[in-house]
Amino acid sequence: MADMRDARDLERFIGDWEVTVDLPAAVGLAGRSTFEWLLDRRFLVQRSSADHPDVPDAYMVVTADHRRDDGYLQHYFDSRGVVRLYEMDVDGAEWTLTRLTPDFSPLDFAQRWIARFGDDGDTIEGRWETSPDGREWQLDFRLTYRRIREEGQG
Repeated sequence: MADMRDARDLERFIGDWEVTVDLPAAVGLAGRSTFEWLLDRRFLVQRSSADHPDVPDAYMVVTADHRRDDGYLQHYFDSRGVVRLYEMDVDGAEWTLTRLTPDFSPLDFAQRWIARFGDDGDTIEGRWETSPDGREWQLDFRLTYRRIREEGQG
């Protein structure tokens, strides 16, 4: 289970975000992502959707990775039936996800997400990359998150 240290580390994600997806064949697709706590702040849950057939709806659950002192695991599920497990790190302004080994599905290619939080905390810019061998990486697509602020929010 995640402890309160983990809850504080992940608090910056909480809320609603507009997401821009830049796929090779379609730039500027709009989507939405919501992060919220589950079960007394033991898990961080993310739900994502976009109104485009090339972008699956997804549901992610994040918890502490007790194999590592300061890392997390992201359990990923999407509308295509894909199930994956990523090692996740949040270190200062950096957010990374990495999948280098088979998990709930075969490893046809390695994946990594490399992102950076903006100085205002309301923007995250990142890129998904793929690799046939976990050594040579190429861009898959880019994502930009922008926090949605309600009237009167700081």
